[in-house]
Parts: sequence; C-alpha cells; structure tokens
Amino acid sequence: MRILLWHVHGGWTDAFVRGDHTYVLPTSAVGGAWGLGRAGRDWPPTVLEVATEDLRDQDFDVVVLQRVEEIEECGRLLGRTPGRNLPAVFLEHNTPKGGVPSTGHPLRSQTEIPIVHVTHFNDLFWDSGIAPTTVIEHGIVDPGHRYTGESEQLAVVINEPVRRGRVTGTDLLGRFTDLAPLEVFGMGTSGLAQAAGLDPARIRIGGDLPTAQLHARLARSRAYLHPLRWTSLGLALLEAMHLGMPVLALATTEAARAVPPGAGAVSTNIEDLRRMARLLLDDPDEARARGTVARAAALERYGLHRFLADWDSVLERTAGRSRVLAVTERGAQ
Repeated sequence: MRILLWHVHGGWTDAFVRGDHTYVLPTSAVGGAWGLGRAGRDWPPTVLEVATEDLRDQDFDVVVLQRVEEIEECGRLLGRTPGRNLPAVFLEHNTPKGGVPSTGHPLRSQTEIPIVHVTHFNDLFWDSGIAPTTVIEHGIVDPGHRYTGESEQLAVVINEPVRRGRVTGTDLLGRFTDLAPLEVFGMGTSGLAQAAGLDPARIRIGGDLPTAQLHARLARSRAYLHPLRWTSLGLALLEAMHLGMPVLALATTEAARAVPPGAGAVSTNIEDLRRMARLLLDDPDEARARGTVARAAALERYGLHRFLADWDSVLERTAGRSRVLAVTERGAQ
C-alpha cells in the first residue's frame, strides 16, 4: 500500500513507518510543518520524500491526516478530496481542549473520514459526533532493557515546559527537587529553572537529544517522572517503561491504564508519588524490580507488532471501502 502522510509527530511516525508499506512524506526547500520530509531520521528505505509540487503526479492508496488543514492541502496539491476520491483516515493525537468533556471534534459532522484516536481516554472525551471512530494504541520500537538506575535522580521528558506550564505539570517539578535532582529533557527546556522558580542546582537540562542518546541518558536515572496533567499519553513515558525504568505518573488521561501499580506509582496525590520516589531512591533493587514490571507491561500493550497489525486492519478497511468511489471519481475528471 502507498500511504501519504506529513511528518507531524516524529515519535509516532517512527513506529508507523516500520510496516510493510511505502510511506510518502512531503518535502520542500523550506521544510517546516508542511515539508519536513524524513528530517534526517534513520527510517527504512520504504519511507520516501516527495517534493510538494510533485505530489499531483503520485498515486496513493490512502492518506493519514493529522491536521484538519491537510484536507484542504490535499485538494490543492493533489486535486483530490480526502474521504471522497482519496481514501483517508484522520489520526487524532491530542486530548480535547476547551469545554471538556463537551468539546466537539472538527470532523464530528461527517462520516467519510474515520477518526483514529491514540488512546481510549481521547476517544471517550472527544465528542466525535457521527464520525466513525476507533482506537489504535501507541506502538514503540523496542530500545531494549537498558536500565541501570545508577544516578540517584529522576528523569523527566517534557516538550516546551515553560510555554505549556500547568498542562505539562511544570509547576509540580518543585515538589520533587528536595528528594533528588531532576534531569529534564525535551524541546524548549532552556530557562526552565528560572521560569519555574526552581533551584538551578537541582535541575539538569538534558535538552532535545536524538532518540538513541535520549534512551541512554534516561536509563541512568533511578526513576522516570511523568507530571503531565492534560496531554495525550506521552511516548516518552512508554519509552521509559520499555527501557525498564520504574515510573511515577499522575493518574490523569491515559496514564492510569498504561502504568500498572507494580511499575512504580500512579496517583493524583503528589504525596503518593513522593513516597514512592523516596523508596526507589533508597532501594535500587526495588527500583529495578518495578522497572522490570514496567517493561513487561509496555511490551504487552504497546509493542510494535500489535500496533502495526491494528493499523494494517484500519488502512485495508479504509482503502477497500473507498477504492471504488475513488476510481470512479478520478476517471470522471
């Protein structure tokens, strides 16, 4: 199958392009949100870059949409309309914003483009109206059991923690710095200590690292802290579990489903998380045992094979349902 998608979410795409298809990523000289292409990532040779101006000459079995604006962009660049003469699914990465739990999804009033949610929580909380929906939970390219826990610190991965503030639980970081230093990774982490009023001596900024380097650094920390209040299930949390790290997570959005109790602690009570953090910091053997539980759970629920099989089923169903209509309409042009 020949699949069109834009490079919007690198971590998710890293798993998606490991399937048995050809994946076409639009690229342009300026790059950015509409022409990023592979962006230098080490992806299989079945991931192709095609200049945006050449897309009209390409044939696609299905497009995986990730932004509403891509519907219009397909019309402009391909001369085909997703859901009408171009089979399409819409991948919703995010939790709803605004008037939750009554936030209406932008595609809620149509039935031609099914919505694929990445978590059951998102499917539950978005008002998807009459749009058909399904859930395909995340899949992770297994980095291997790399946990050492040698550093008595807590690791955190948050993109844009200064800008996003309470959404990512940035204000909660100070509740843990008295227990151990925090090493914070992600985009936009510079200036975090000053912006959040934290002791610079207790915050180490790891920055935005390539995936392999990030995994190596994460695995050295005693435990992984996931303070995010209102975001979809973070891939970094699942990666930490795959590495064999014990985790401390707010019991918000999908985290309570993703993290079993024996993997660390999941709670809306910060004191519960602090107590577990103390235990893990004081007892490396306990930390290692809980990390083993975390890894087993992550492999069972968020393994790559299940993820790709689920996507194959949805893509085949979507392409098959729309193929006759697509061929008919294209032939009439």
